[in-house]
Amino acid sequence: MDSLDTIDDAVAAAAFRRLVHHLRHREDAQNIDLMGLAGFCRNCLSDWVSEAGGLSKAEAREAIYGEPYDAWKARQPAATADQLRRMEESVTKNAG
Repeated sequence: MDSLDTIDDAVAAAAFRRLVHHLRHREDAQNIDLMGLAGFCRNCLSDWVSEAGGLSKAEAREAIYGEPYDAWKARQPAATADQLRRMEESVTKNAG
């Protein structure tokens, strides 16, 4: 058994909410950079919430972003070629 599976659901939920609040605060950490570094971003989190059940994709994104996704996205700068390259390299590691 993975030790992660032994964490109480309430504790895991509290940690997840703290992560989401942190990401809301750190809007300067762009999704493209998160993808390039870790292979996941806010959209991934919202997709996982939606897939876990109970929220539509739009509702899950608003829960993660704290506002409608389109409003958040409108404030983000365009991705650079280097950011896109790092993201593509990082995402290939997710398959493993």
